[in-house]
Amino acid sequence: QVQLVESGGGLVQAGGSLRVSCAASGRTFSSYNMGWFRQAPGKEREFVAAISRSADNIYYADSVRGRFTISRDNAKKTVYLQMNSLKPEDTAVYYCAADRAAWGSNTVAWKYYYWGQGTQVTVSS
Repeated sequence: QVQLVESGGGLVQAGGSLRVSCAASGRTFSSYNMGWFRQAPGKEREFVAAISRSADNIYYADSVRGRFTISRDNAKKTVYLQMNSLKPEDTAVYYCAADRAAWGSNTVAWKYYYWGQGTQVTVSS
């Protein structure tokens, strides 16, 4: 079992940068594929980025590719999402999630069993 706690959200102007983090509890963080999802008001939760256990596989949503970077530090049991060139449409609650199954289809929410509580990111125009 793993518990996930996001941090680092906040208010930033368009064009700015922000890094959100997700700290995991438990001793088996390195056995989980990790993902970031986001949900804006009135919209469905959408995939943002995913990273495999050893970081040798990474997926990005088309909307963030080239602007966002996902990374992980297994020793610190933390996954990061570096967000650059932020746009107002990036405003959402950002959630991290953990998947213990084999890597594959890691762009869909149902693949992930554990979820954090989310952190708000607001980008002003």
